[in-house]
Amino acid sequence: MDTEVTQNPSHLLKGKDQRAKMDCVPKKGHSYVYWYRRKLEEALEFLVYLQDEKIIEDTAMFKQRFSVECPQNSPCGLEINSTEAADSALYFCASSQSTVLHVSSSYSTNSPWTQLRRSVVS
Repeated sequence: MDTEVTQNPSHLLKGKDQRAKMDCVPKKGHSYVYWYRRKLEEALEFLVYLQDEKIIEDTAMFKQRFSVECPQNSPCGLEINSTEAADSALYFCASSQSTVLHVSSSYSTNSPWTQLRRSVVS
């Protein structure tokens, strides 16, 4: 049984003013995609929430610096339009809000993931 999202790449190194793209394939049968990021020693930060390939909720920061594309039957891609040093973080994709809430309260770099995966941008 498929219980996980797939997120690629697991690590991504970019210089200043470059594009950085991460892909997420949600859990089979889920129509939701949540993108978050976590900077070192900070809380999980919401970026964007999609349902059936459409943005339902996002943030002002997301609108200024990020874009997302989630074509049907393809990975959901999150892109940083022009990287900055402040973009160095763990980027998470989830296919259910309950997984995000659980991880945000008990995150550890050694935690097993079920419906949540991460990409590291530095």
